Amino acid sequence: MTSADGPLRGRVALVAGATRGAGRQIAVQLGAAGATVYCTGRTTRAQRSEYGRPETIEDTADLVTRAGGEGIAIQADHLDPAQVRAVVGRIDAERGRLDVLVNDIWGAEGMFAWDKRLWEDDLERGLRLLRLAVDTHIVTSHAALPLLVRRPGGLVVEMTDGTAEYNAERYRVSFFYDLAKASVLRMAFALSEELRPLGGTAVALTPGFLRSELMLDHFGVTEAGWRDGVAKDPHFAMSESPVYVGRAVAALAADPRMARFNGASLSSAGLAKEYGFTDADGSRPDWWRYDAEVVGPGRPADPAGYR
Repeated sequence: MTSADGPLRGRVALVAGATRGAGRQIAVQLGAAGATVYCTGRTTRAQRSEYGRPETIEDTADLVTRAGGEGIAIQADHLDPAQVRAVVGRIDAERGRLDVLVNDIWGAEGMFAWDKRLWEDDLERGLRLLRLAVDTHIVTSHAALPLLVRRPGGLVVEMTDGTAEYNAERYRVSFFYDLAKASVLRMAFALSEELRPLGGTAVALTPGFLRSELMLDHFGVTEAGWRDGVAKDPHFAMSESPVYVGRAVAALAADPRMARFNGASLSSAGLAKEYGFTDADGSRPDWWRYDAEVVGPGRPADPAGYR
């Protein structure tokens, strides 16, 4: 099957935060399934964001088109309601519909301290993290949902880190990071209640140990040679590429029975079992089960049976 007759042909998606990482591959995999994908973010070929990374939304849009969809890049700061309304207005004018909204905006790496308690941390930096991680999702949903609910069957995916069960039982790195990820989980649940009567579906979705561009740089490896990262952390053997969670979103968006997941907290591994897709290397890593059974109890790293 080609994207021309793919399951998402004729569908329109907005991936907010599509510049890199999970957002980029979510956009690409939606395109591979035939969708038109609007890719937004702050970093363009002409202007970088405060993040200072080289990846751009134009690069993402080109990858979507090469995958077989139609990628359209629009620069937008998702903290600015006027900019987000302009994005949605353009989608409405050009397509007249929105079928999938993916809120993957983050941009707060490096704004939390691993070794400081709330009263020791930098308050302004922490509040900026919450604005980037939480307010952006609210602003985007507020602007985009009136277009999405025009037709029943719309899907909202709130991207986070950790399942609801996992995050409820563990302190996540820092006060601000913990609050940000818990907020996004609750946001998906709240939206599910509001969308249900209109035939829409909202879910929270987490990847596992994600090999984003930033993570690859941290480990000093490339995607082609990612396994060398186990020298720094043996559990890196359980990492997954962004393709995995991208395929998760594409499979969910193509499911005519997606509403059965409304309000759920999902993972890339869980949806891989549901739909039968794999990561780019043909494996099915299950990071959250591995974390619970190996990392948590302090057992030696061993991916056997988990991917």
